[in-house]
Amino acid sequence: MRIAIGLSFSGTLQDESVICDLCKNFDINVNIIEASFSMSAGWAILEFEGTKKEIEKAFDFLTRRGIKVQNIETTK
Repeated sequence: MRIAIGLSFSGTLQDESVICDLCKNFDINVNIIEASFSMSAGWAILEFEGTKKEIEKAFDFLTRRGIKVQNIETTK
């Protein structure tokens, strides 16, 4: 399964390695399409590739950290 998602970060997460943690903790491939970060906020458009179960676990990981996740597109 391949899915494009949008993420919105608060500035409180600026010192956390969220995207790196996604790659280490879940059996998914992460491709950064576009992103912008500042000291007060950030956003990213990512593409995830993996099983539905692993992607759902990654979504849960992100939302538990207060990151807003928006499904943009699902392909194949």
